[in-house]
Amino acid sequence: MLDQKLLSLLVCPVTKAPLIYDEPKQELVCVASGLAYPIRDGIPVMLEGEARVLSQEEKESYK
Repeated sequence: MLDQKLLSLLVCPVTKAPLIYDEPKQELVCVASGLAYPIRDGIPVMLEGEARVLSQEEKESYK
């Protein structure tokens, strides 16, 4: 579980848009950039190079 206070402070490093916490996948999702940032050992990895590109279906599911 990611701390809600931390989540409220984090934004996408690419677009500065808010992030959606996907707890089952342990990712922070940015619909604006279409990227999902991994959370490893409870630590968000907010590097564009480490992010996974979302499929169109995934983007739609987060809207």
